[in-house]
Amino acid sequence: MAERLVGKQAPDFTMETVTGDGKDFGKVSLSDYRGKWLVFFFYPLDFTFVCPTEITALSDAAADFAALDTEILGVSIDSIHSHKAWITTPRDMNGLGPVNFPLASDITKKVASDYGVLIEEEGVALRGLFIIDPEGELKYEVVNHNDVGRSVEETLRVLQALQSGGLCAMNWKPGDKNL
Repeated sequence: MAERLVGKQAPDFTMETVTGDGKDFGKVSLSDYRGKWLVFFFYPLDFTFVCPTEITALSDAAADFAALDTEILGVSIDSIHSHKAWITTPRDMNGLGPVNFPLASDITKKVASDYGVLIEEEGVALRGLFIIDPEGELKYEVVNHNDVGRSVEETLRVLQALQSGGLCAMNWKPGDKNL
């Protein structure tokens, strides 16, 4: 049976990363995000078709997330070298182009497994998106089939609802009263 993650401390991780401009490599751990909100998302593979639509949409909205004291981190099972190649390849050549957040490499597939999104028989992750609060508690998760992209607008709405500090009704929007 799958273990519940929402409402618990997010599984810890340390992964290698490449910066959104593809110029530098580094490492990132969950503890690096203490004190901030984190939108942490998995995608199946670099150089695919649905993935860049999600990554570039999140990148385009990075300032909206930053205004909510929220960082973004993308991760797949690809190597940091594949990430770098994808970032430094222009969009019109099936590349990603620069993005406004780092991409992490879960080449061992441990993090995808810990977050419950690994498709073991294929060796790739489902489209899992998690919102982790400043204390490291996993507050939200959504997992999609790999054929369907996620919604930046819904991610922002849920983040704002979580940050509102109250009970939020169905279809709650920023500016609406809490229950």
